[in-house]
Amino acid sequence: MDFDLSTEQVALVDGVQSFIEGRFPMATVRDLADEGGVRRDLWRQMADMGVFSLRLSEADGGAELGWADAVLAFEQLGRGLVPGPLVWTHLMAGIVDGAAGGDIIVSGIDRDDPSALVEFPGVVDVVVIADDRGLWSTDASKLEFAVLDPLDPLTPVGRVRGELPEGTQIADADQAKKLRLQGAALTSGLLLGISTASTELAVAYAKDRQQFGRPIGSFQSLKHLMADMFARGEVARGAVYAAGVTLDDPEVGSIERAVASAKLTSAEAALTNGKTCIQVHGGMGYTWEVDAHLYLKRAYALEPAFGTRDDWADAMAGILDTLV
Repeated sequence: MDFDLSTEQVALVDGVQSFIEGRFPMATVRDLADEGGVRRDLWRQMADMGVFSLRLSEADGGAELGWADAVLAFEQLGRGLVPGPLVWTHLMAGIVDGAAGGDIIVSGIDRDDPSALVEFPGVVDVVVIADDRGLWSTDASKLEFAVLDPLDPLTPVGRVRGELPEGTQIADADQAKKLRLQGAALTSGLLLGISTASTELAVAYAKDRQQFGRPIGSFQSLKHLMADMFARGEVARGAVYAAGVTLDDPEVGSIERAVASAKLTSAEAALTNGKTCIQVHGGMGYTWEVDAHLYLKRAYALEPAFGTRDDWADAMAGILDTLV
């Protein structure tokens, strides 16, 4: 399995990174907290960039790329802290009309989720409900939400009042099972990007901050912290890239095992690196003005998406039991 990026993949990463730097500088990202996390014009620009139609055929307006390419793109979206129900809208492109072009914003929920939480309740147009029978689409305007204070200011959440409606079936049980794996892989890409950004932010601060006449990054204790951040992120990178490759070519290994490994390692990297980034910043790390807390909060918001670490740890344990 070759994890070296091809020339086309390098160009994809550079293109997405350049787009994010131009459209989603941190000042814009922070402003989105007052707009429900999503601005329609920026959302459509992401669609025009191909974020949601990446894997669709050229006949359907896509680029006919694979899951490995999608994971690379989502890694950059996570690194740029781009908010919104990116994974659900990407997965529903070609299934829910208007999702690929950015005209329809899609979020989702598991019917058995006792929290009954839906992300971005004020902006989504369609809520997809997943259960063991398939996927069901419902008009978000027909749902009543109790809007809650979110942990991540850029990921607003609302609790659905009453029972979830049946909705219109848009996929069968087999497709719903595949979607959980695909969604977890893309979420792992976002988490990988967050772990990388947290490391970059910590290193930049450690190079700039002076103490006792020296950059604090020259102190051995901080070197160890940041070396661990880098190593943690690289372990996750291998697992996340492997998940994308395995989704494209299941013959190379077990998709479930690859995705479980990706979600476990990327969530651990994003959460631990986010905490460490705040630690490297010292007292400044706890302030609103420093961006470190935004990466950690986004990691916490993404950790339960398409299965928590505990869920995937149980899945991995089950897989390993079959190998004994």
